[in-house]
Amino acid sequence: MKTTSHTSTLRRPARRQGGIALLEAMLAIVILGIGLLGTIGLQARAYSALSDASLRAEATLAGEKLLGTMNADSNNLLNYGAIEGGAATAATQAWVDETKAAIPGALISVAVAPQQLRVQVDISIKWKRKTGDALNQHLVTSYIAL
Repeated sequence: MKTTSHTSTLRRPARRQGGIALLEAMLAIVILGIGLLGTIGLQARAYSALSDASLRAEATLAGEKLLGTMNADSNNLLNYGAIEGGAATAATQAWVDETKAAIPGALISVAVAPQQLRVQVDISIKWKRKTGDALNQHLVTSYIAL
């Protein structure tokens, strides 16, 4: 009969691996959380930019609408005017009210300056998206021939 030699001396004791999977899971959660926070921040900035673009588009449409009306009523160009924060002429009052409804808190001015063979029209629409923001301005200068 053969005797067996010591096989237990060849084995190394197993190292403890307990907790490594938990550590990896926690690290993955932290990395995922940082990524989600970055995505939420990006979403907020994109929403803000979209809101600003929407108000700028409204200001552009309002300015073009008034210029179209003035161009069609070229005999009464000097009757169109509005003072920023003040009164508007009868010809522009409806347009000012409509623009203020589309752009809440808008400051609107319309300056009409006759020149030799044309009339210079400056339309300024200013607004703030929210309290504390800088004032945005959309300025249109156009010349209408007499």
